[in-house]
Amino acid sequence: MSMKDWLRKHPEVRTIRVAAADLNGQARGKRVPARFAESVVKNGTRFPFSVLNLDIWGEDIDDSPLVFEQGDQDGVLKPTERGFMPMPWLEAPTALLPIWMFRENGQPYEGDPRHALNAVVQRYKERGLTPVVAMELEFFLIDDSGKTLQAPASPRSGKRRKAAETLSIRALDAFDSFFTDLYDACEAMDIPADTSTSETGLGQFEVNLMHCDDALRAADDAWLFKMLVKGLARRHGFAASFMAKPYPEYSGSGLHTHFSVIDQKGDNIFDSGGPKGTATLRHAVAGCLNAMHDSTLIFAPHQNSYNRLVPGKHAPTSIAWGFENRTAAVRIPAGNPAARRIEHRVAGGDVNPYLMLTAILGAALTGIEDAVEPPAPITGNAYAMDLPQIPADWEHAIDAFENSDILYRFFSKELIRNLVQTKRQELHYTAELTPEELVELYLDTV
Repeated sequence: MSMKDWLRKHPEVRTIRVAAADLNGQARGKRVPARFAESVVKNGTRFPFSVLNLDIWGEDIDDSPLVFEQGDQDGVLKPTERGFMPMPWLEAPTALLPIWMFRENGQPYEGDPRHALNAVVQRYKERGLTPVVAMELEFFLIDDSGKTLQAPASPRSGKRRKAAETLSIRALDAFDSFFTDLYDACEAMDIPADTSTSETGLGQFEVNLMHCDDALRAADDAWLFKMLVKGLARRHGFAASFMAKPYPEYSGSGLHTHFSVIDQKGDNIFDSGGPKGTATLRHAVAGCLNAMHDSTLIFAPHQNSYNRLVPGKHAPTSIAWGFENRTAAVRIPAGNPAARRIEHRVAGGDVNPYLMLTAILGAALTGIEDAVEPPAPITGNAYAMDLPQIPADWEHAIDAFENSDILYRFFSKELIRNLVQTKRQELHYTAELTPEELVELYLDTV
């Protein structure tokens, strides 16, 4: 259905939101009366390049060349191929139109995270390859109305869960109306939500998004899903948060990514017919491991992210891989060889999905291109081994990202510079905040 046809089919929609993802994954855009929507579809809209490079508070980056040095120029924002979709968490019928940024001459703006992912996908395409991606998103449902965070009272029983309930059907049933609305909304927005489970944290759940042979669409789905879950939870009277670690005493929220790669015949190039996978799978793993240290800032982009990356708390801290081993940063799941894939387990729920997939798929492609071999897969507990480590704090991750040699192979210099400036500004100002103020900052934003 064309975008014009969608608007005609939904006369109840009075306003639209046009929105792009900034470097923090925040939706930035405008509210437009529906009668002007066709103009946006045809001509796009405009706002400054600097808007995709704001800090977590929505402030300009000090000394950014995008602001005064370049006269705070406008970019041209055009609809993505996704088109219009409803926003079921709002009271009034409203449509969302995802957009991405271009330069005046029609070239993609290199600082737009969606364009960063598209550039990597096109490099796969040039080799006759297509990544197939699935994601598992963990989040917490939280009552943030009091001085301390707690699990929301069950709408069914009025009781609060006092402990984690891993894979508890009772915990899912307690919020049945929320999850029913969530799945209905996912269907309306064409987000392929699959299984949901109760997780190890207090009020923590996970929803899987089904595998998709369009990595841009998979990132869109994750970005839209996060927006939807947070908005819908507020309609139900509580908060939903993807922040990496809202409770110090419980495991944090991850965003695990599974991916395989198919060739032009539709065959999985990781499938050897047996449990070990192909040489190409090993090369992709090696690429992921070789870039992991320097790209940690993408997987752990915020101050709070590093509270999750601690030994023995279900998040990886070592740079290693293994077969069917959840203590490793990169896991090769068992199962049917035709579905042989790589699971990348480093990212927190607080990531920008476009940048995360760029980092994972870009790193894997460098390994495939260079035909590098990984170290031997580990067996046993990675936390107890002497292995190379993921940066344990934000400042080191920013330095590693800025000074990396390998990341320039799949991130533009413009994006690297913009992200480093953003994170250094956030590092400076979050140092002044109490732990409670940090939670308040991240709870709804990430």
